[in-house]
Amino acid sequence: MAKRSKLSGVTSLASFGQAVRVSRMDKGISQEELAGLAEIDRSYMGGIERGEHNLSLFNIHRIAAALDVSIADLMRRAGL
Repeated sequence: MAKRSKLSGVTSLASFGQAVRVSRMDKGISQEELAGLAEIDRSYMGGIERGEHNLSLFNIHRIAAALDVSIADLMRRAGL
């Protein structure tokens, strides 16, 4: 059985991860490309998109910058 993160059920993390995934796909870039642009490990980026990580503001900023969107836009897209 796969190990579940204790954060995997947190709705706001899942919503943010979905917003990152949709924004990334809108830009036409792979998860690996986004991770490289944001200087975040690719497997960690996958966890972000699955809502498994409680991100720091620093990493949220890096992701938004890599996607060329504002943090506010990402949060709005996540419904937060």
